[in-house]
Parts: sequence; C-alpha cells; structure tokens
Amino acid sequence: MLLLILGLVLFLGIHSVSIVSADGRNRLARQMGEGPWKGLYSLVSLAGFVLIVIGYAAAREAPVLLYTLPTGFRHLAALLMLPVFVLLLATYLPGRIQRTAKHPMLLAVKLWALAHLLANGTLADVLLFGGFLAWAVADRISVKKRAARGLARTAPALPGSKANDAIAVVGGLGLYVLFVVWAHAFLFGVRPFG
Repeated sequence: MLLLILGLVLFLGIHSVSIVSADGRNRLARQMGEGPWKGLYSLVSLAGFVLIVIGYAAAREAPVLLYTLPTGFRHLAALLMLPVFVLLLATYLPGRIQRTAKHPMLLAVKLWALAHLLANGTLADVLLFGGFLAWAVADRISVKKRAARGLARTAPALPGSKANDAIAVVGGLGLYVLFVVWAHAFLFGVRPFG
C-alpha cells in the first residue's frame, strides 16, 4: 500500500503544482527553463505512475474491503464510463464537445474515478480512484480561479469542426467497446461485465 500512496503523492503532487500556486509554477518554469521543467514534470509523473501500477497490483493481492454496493451500481458505473473515451478524444479534437465540456480531460477523469468507486470498494480502490476524483475536482476549481485572475495558460486554439466531434464520438465509443470486450481484462485482469 505504501508504494501506491507514494505513487499517488508523486503523480498527483506534480500535477497539482498549478493548483497550489499558478504563479509559483510559472516562476519555476521560467527559472528552470520550459524544457527542463517539462522534463522534470515528465520524470516525476512517470515515476509516480510506475509506483501507482506496482502499488495497486500489490494491494490487489491482499485487498482490504471497505464497502460493497448493490449490483445495480456496476451498471451505473458502466453507463458513466460511456462518455469517458469520447471526452478524452475531444480534449485533442476541437469542436462542440470540447467547447461544451470546457475541460473534457478533467470531466473524463471525474467520470472514470466515480465509476470505479461505484464498482470497487477496497482500500486501494478508494485511495486510487478517490485520489484522482479529488484531484480532478480541485483542478477544475483551480482552473476557474486561474482564468478569473488571468493566470490560466492557454494552448493555441485550433479550429473546431463537426468532423472532430464525429471522430471523438465514433472513436471514443469504439475504444469503450474495445475496453469492455478485451482491453480491460488484458491490461488489468478484470472483466467489467464478467
């Protein structure tokens, strides 16, 4: 469990620098240089991710059950997961979905985390998915505050199109089916409907 917690601290911690202090993040990037800052950010993220994977796998060997929800919640979890891949793709494909969701990646993380909390009730699940849910909520609030203060970093806006929305929907639903039918079991050893 310690590796999982350490991984979450590293991964979510480095992803929270702008939440804690947008000015501090910008100052640090200026002092280090944008390239070295991104390199450090990537290395800490990767180390955290690896520790999360190893720690979560180890925690699944001896699970500590905190709660069990009725079976209907697994169906709700599957329903909540439907838009997740669509939103992930829409993050990179400007269009109406991206505009409406405002921050589709954060919305995808919130839905993914909530769905997994509804389907899984071990201590490791609560730490992992609860940690990501709390981080995504905090980051969304922080993004609003940074935008209001004029501190939000903005990427160059690409032209939106209906084609991008169609690609996000078709591709996202295709990825959902792939995960349900094969990839989730292959990658994580768990069949969502098995």
